[in-house]
Amino acid sequence: MKTRSHFAARLLPLLLAITVFAVVEQARAESPESSRQSNPNIVLIMCDDMGFSDIGCYGGEVMTPNIDRLANEGMRFTQFYNNAKCTTTRASIVTGLYPRFGKTHLRRNMVTIGEVMSAAGYKTTLSGKWHLGDGKDTHPYYRGFQSFYGLLDGCCNFFNPRQPDPKYKGGRVRNFAINDTPLHEFPENYYTTDAFTDHAIKAIHNADDAKQPFFVHLTYTCPHYPLHAKPADIAKYRGKFKMGWGQMRKDRWKRQQAMGLVSDAWSLTESDSRSYSWESADQDFEDHRMAVYAAMIDSMDQNIGRVLKTLEETGHDKDTLVLFLSDNGGCAEEPGGRDPAKRNPGPKEDYVAVGPAWGWAQNAPFRRYKTWLHEGGVTTPMIAWWPDSIPANSINRDVAHIIDLMPTFVELAGTEYPQTFDGHEILPVEGISMLPLLQGKQREGHQQLAWYWSKNRAIRQGDWKLVWDKLNPDKKWELYNIANDRCEVKDLAKEHPDRVAAMAKDWFAWAEEMEVKVKPENSSKAD
Repeated sequence: MKTRSHFAARLLPLLLAITVFAVVEQARAESPESSRQSNPNIVLIMCDDMGFSDIGCYGGEVMTPNIDRLANEGMRFTQFYNNAKCTTTRASIVTGLYPRFGKTHLRRNMVTIGEVMSAAGYKTTLSGKWHLGDGKDTHPYYRGFQSFYGLLDGCCNFFNPRQPDPKYKGGRVRNFAINDTPLHEFPENYYTTDAFTDHAIKAIHNADDAKQPFFVHLTYTCPHYPLHAKPADIAKYRGKFKMGWGQMRKDRWKRQQAMGLVSDAWSLTESDSRSYSWESADQDFEDHRMAVYAAMIDSMDQNIGRVLKTLEETGHDKDTLVLFLSDNGGCAEEPGGRDPAKRNPGPKEDYVAVGPAWGWAQNAPFRRYKTWLHEGGVTTPMIAWWPDSIPANSINRDVAHIIDLMPTFVELAGTEYPQTFDGHEILPVEGISMLPLLQGKQREGHQQLAWYWSKNRAIRQGDWKLVWDKLNPDKKWELYNIANDRCEVKDLAKEHPDRVAAMAKDWFAWAEEMEVKVKPENSSKAD
């Protein structure tokens, strides 16, 4: 008969093995590697018409503790490019393609990120601004986003999206919807920035309940005009912009230098052809409208804090990639003018913009602004946050572009970019995955990047950038060495005529492929 001690001797190795296995599994569970979900959730946040240097972690004065947290715990990019315009940027982000300039930017031979991620098993949501159409082929709800809430147009009243635009802006009533159902009524205390966040948070909870990964594209309309903000947020910033746009640029430049975001070898541009004198301006009015603009960004930051809190509450703060960027540089448009007797920034009854002087300053240290293709128009702040997977408090100086987002998400989702979709042959993706960059590694980048909007042109090859500015009175290409002169101060076109000719030829070849209708360049005509 076997003794109790005999069974104990047989059982002891088994118990020891179980204990060791449990310890190993616990250690693995607590390790950074295990916290990385193989197919992470993705929250892609994009704001509208915000300048390169407006947020705190890029040198700005606005209080953005939540966005700054993303930067401190994640990665900031210094050479991340957009398309300088709302529609073209959105087209590239959702397709991974350069924008085509025919009848529409979004077509059936293009697959959207919503469609790709849905096919990969993600719950997909777009909350905010769409601006790519509302037909069967162009509506977000019919192009892969299982849930849509927001603005199908380009801008709207923040307190009442169905309030008609003023006559000087065309008097339009903006198109707002939930899924494919138009919305006509909004509650008394409505504010778009809050409502877009509410819908994004609901989408995260719904995906968590369904135990599915989620792709949430949160596209704020702020700080695009009209300048609408809550009185309490505006009050934080009144009087803080009395330094004027020129000094604001210099102050931001110094902070950017201290942060290591810019090179001391660059020279700050001193003026802009569409700016005007601070000394002769109505400084109280100018301070007021910039204060409202700052308040809009402040409100967005508060709402991004709500999203981060939701990720923590649902246990998805470690398996979610959060990206933040702007669709183009600060905006120089000024519908309705700047007469203080006629314009009142802040409340829903008026419709005000910041104008060209502030719009230029918001992109410090770069030249120009939205719709222009100098660095101020096409460079966006871009932050990537994914705890334990992206190096904390890191700065990435590699060149990347919004067309790179699609292939990055495809790789993270563990899926393939399709050759055909819904019976249509699909154009090949033109972006390159950024996953190596997010991991702190190198990648083979683009041989060239190119842009077009409203007669403005640009192409970048390596450190060289060729620019055609429609306001240049000489109607000639400008050439800059971006490595030495990111602020585009010294035009080197006369010193390198062969390079100018070769790059211009490459731009026209690209433009033809993108269906840009421009005349061959000659000595006197820009288009």
